[in-house]
Amino acid sequence: MNGIIDHVMMRVADLDETLDWYGEHLDYEEKGRWEADTFTNVYLGPEDGHDDGALLEITYNHDDRSYELGDAWGHIAVRVEDVYDAYEELMDAGVEDYRDPDSCGGRYAFVKDPDGHEIEIVQRDHGARWSIDHTMIRVEDADEALGFWTRKFEYEHTGRWESDSFANYFMKPEDAAEAAMAVELTYNYDGRSYELGDAWGHLAVRADDLHDGWETLMEREAEEYRDPESCDDRYAFTKDQDGHEIEVIERN
Repeated sequence: MNGIIDHVMMRVADLDETLDWYGEHLDYEEKGRWEADTFTNVYLGPEDGHDDGALLEITYNHDDRSYELGDAWGHIAVRVEDVYDAYEELMDAGVEDYRDPDSCGGRYAFVKDPDGHEIEIVQRDHGARWSIDHTMIRVEDADEALGFWTRKFEYEHTGRWESDSFANYFMKPEDAAEAAMAVELTYNYDGRSYELGDAWGHLAVRADDLHDGWETLMEREAEEYRDPESCDDRYAFTKDQDGHEIEVIERN
């Protein structure tokens, strides 16, 4: 299995507003689109993104429904050369002030998109500007979460940060490109539980061959949520121990 994150999906209430926001503020361009009878998927990313970089999948359902963010999904993080300069640029462009760099110890900052999805701004010396650095999800048991990504997808630690009340673990496939997206697992020590909501959809992991990848996951005792046959042999879905959906998709 390739194992690299292909995209992260989020649901939005107004497609045009969302595309305008990401295009204007993060310089994202449309990389692909799928129009169905009841929904539209649009894939976004920076113009000069790496082949192994993750895209943002925007899902718009045509029935004008609204969504709940929940707290089991945290944020996506995007790369910039300088956090202060990037945040000031967004403020000058009219983005709402949410968490400025000073409030985050000068190491990162946060804004929100029109639907309230949080976007962290992180300083990196690699990857295209505004490309996705990681997606954060919250987990109820750190040992189970680390075991899931290690055993099912052969991920390894690329970083960790432990504080008095929580720990962050960053995971990627072995030998992944520096520009590939990491998964950030956030574990709070107080034993809290989380609500998934429906404003965030899934992470998508690449497989060299869909059916071989799915068979490997089944051998490793992953949850059989939506197998390839039930998805017209175009993709499949499993779930982690906390219910976050993970799509398996074939990419060469």
